[in-house]
Amino acid sequence: MNTYRIYEDLRLTLGEEAAKSLAHTLGPMFEEARNAVTKTEFRELCAAIESHNAVVDAGFARLTEAQSRTEGKVSELAEAQSRTEAKVSELAEAQSRTEAKVSELAEAQSRTEAKVSELAEGQSRLTEAQSRLEGRVSELAEAQSRTEAKVSELAVALGSLTNTVERLSIRTDAVVGRTFELQFRDRLSSYLGRFLRRSKLLRNDEVLDAIESVLDSEECDEVLRVDAIASGLVDGVPSHVVVEVSSTGDTDDVVRAERRAAILRKAGMVAIPVVACEAISRETALFAQARGVRVWCSGTMLGAAG
Repeated sequence: MNTYRIYEDLRLTLGEEAAKSLAHTLGPMFEEARNAVTKTEFRELCAAIESHNAVVDAGFARLTEAQSRTEGKVSELAEAQSRTEAKVSELAEAQSRTEAKVSELAEAQSRTEAKVSELAEGQSRLTEAQSRLEGRVSELAEAQSRTEAKVSELAVALGSLTNTVERLSIRTDAVVGRTFELQFRDRLSSYLGRFLRRSKLLRNDEVLDAIESVLDSEECDEVLRVDAIASGLVDGVPSHVVVEVSSTGDTDDVVRAERRAAILRKAGMVAIPVVACEAISRETALFAQARGVRVWCSGTMLGAAG
């Protein structure tokens, strides 16, 4: 058995490289054995070799089946690898999209941080402005407090001044009224000369003496409080003029003159009520005319009731 035949016998089973290697090994062995043994021994050896070959063939068969199974597994692994690679590709694409999203988010975050920084700076400026404003408000509050204190002081002073002015006004009015009353009494005949002829200024107490017996105490007091009582002729009739004197005539003067003249009439006297003043409103003058009270104002006797 030569080396080439061994090679040819083994090549299909073991493959080219394994068959070539085994042929190189077995060829010399067979040659040596053929030269060293008898035919019987050679046949025994050939039978042993063939038996060994059968075992080898069986092993090779099992190896072939295992190889086939291995190749199947490898095919399956190749398919799994292909699927894995597809998955990896998908994951790579997803990773790429994720990284793109992350990049976008990073840019958005950067813009957000920039905006936050701007807002923080704006807030800082607003805080400083607010602080300055609060300081200014505090100053204004203090100034307002001082102003209010001054105003309060001025209000007190003004109140005091107003009271003083009112008291002075009252006193001035009283002085003016009293001065006008004294002036009127002193010049009664001049002021009422055309209305009351042969006028004579009477003292209130002497008038009371003549009528006290028919009056009660309140009426007597009213007679004593009349500003001026004069006698004379009014339209040729002996009469008494009951005068209420005031710098500015008002309705109270009209009512008092009417009431006090009525007291003298109650005692049997002819009594004419007169209000003497330096000024009087049109309404008060009309009121006096309606009540039958004559009004002398700044040298002129106003129209009387019909």
